[in-house]
Amino acid sequence: MLDQILAPGHPGYYGPYGGTFVPEVLHATLEELKAAFEQARRDPDFWEEYTRELRTYSCRPTPLTPLDNLSRAKGGVRLFLKREDLNQTGAHKINNVMGQGLLVRRMGKKRVIAETGAGQHGVATATMAARLGLECTIYMGSVDVERQRPNVFWMEQLGARVVPVTEGSATLKDAINECLRDWAYTMDHTHYVLGTACGPHPFPQLVAYFQQIIGVESREQMLALTGRLPDRIYACVGGGSNATGMFLGFLDDPQVELVGVEAGGRGLEGGHHAARLAGDGSVGVAQGYKTFFLQDEEGQMRETHSVAAGLDYIGVSPILAHLRDLGRVRFAAATDEEVIAALRQLMRTEGIIGALESTHAVAGALREVGQMRPDQQVLINLSGRGDKDIFTIATALQDRNWVQFLKDKVAKS
Repeated sequence: MLDQILAPGHPGYYGPYGGTFVPEVLHATLEELKAAFEQARRDPDFWEEYTRELRTYSCRPTPLTPLDNLSRAKGGVRLFLKREDLNQTGAHKINNVMGQGLLVRRMGKKRVIAETGAGQHGVATATMAARLGLECTIYMGSVDVERQRPNVFWMEQLGARVVPVTEGSATLKDAINECLRDWAYTMDHTHYVLGTACGPHPFPQLVAYFQQIIGVESREQMLALTGRLPDRIYACVGGGSNATGMFLGFLDDPQVELVGVEAGGRGLEGGHHAARLAGDGSVGVAQGYKTFFLQDEEGQMRETHSVAAGLDYIGVSPILAHLRDLGRVRFAAATDEEVIAALRQLMRTEGIIGALESTHAVAGALREVGQMRPDQQVLINLSGRGDKDIFTIATALQDRNWVQFLKDKVAKS
């Protein structure tokens, strides 16, 4: 099954999902990218260069942390965190952008653009651009610029130009639209560093290829640490890159249950959420690919809601949609309230501050482990750290003094 994911059916379909639905002007650029990626993917020296870069620059392999205190509090089920939050730039995003950066160097392009919601992909892209000497522009919804201001500050300090997008809901989907517009006019010298396993082929395949390092490492680490594989794995799902990367390491182990946790927002019933597969998404075509989207009866994209900017997105990876159809991945949703509670518990019991996106996976696990046997093991992918969420968390915890203090500090800087 792993080979089927990393080499999808022609032309880039995973079951009925995926494909390339873009303006004619972009087809030549995507063909160029496909050719460069296929050549690199089949070159063992490229993978060695990629993994060496992450070892020496991004602290890989990231550790596996046993959550002993939380395990005792939850009745003895052994809980483990895969610590992608300890990567350079604080999230799994660097895995993908360094890989794409090496491809950009192969293709001889000098400028990169990227979309970002939570800002982690934007910071990672700006970091890669600084390291490789590339010009960098980041598109970010104006709503996300406000709630992820620390990451905006760092992107700018790293030399990137951050462009707030005010159209539509001014969140992630609108930032993606602006990136596609930019790319259509600048493709001769620009590469679009798409941040998740979505979009037109070959992006889902390409991002999955680079993010699989999470699952490959996790599998080896669980065997070394415990002598066996986990019984269940949880990962949050926005576009799906961290979940896909984790799950790829275990796709061919049917005894390992894989669970993706989407943004339940204020609850699935009221429509204020971003749960495409666990909620009321339907199949459609947008932003270059076919998958499940949150859309109305006429195919117009609905507004989404999540306390986590990185999960506040209308679509989901075609790879994950296919794996759901196959019954290989189960999907659930965690509400904003559950996520804040899980974050507080993780901080107070283990001293770990997870990103709000990643804590959806923690919340999903904590809700379900009570039905598991004490001798079972659960692995949770902590895809990012929570520094960037300080405004949102302070607001959620109703600490208005800290919110104002932090905003004043950022404004002065």
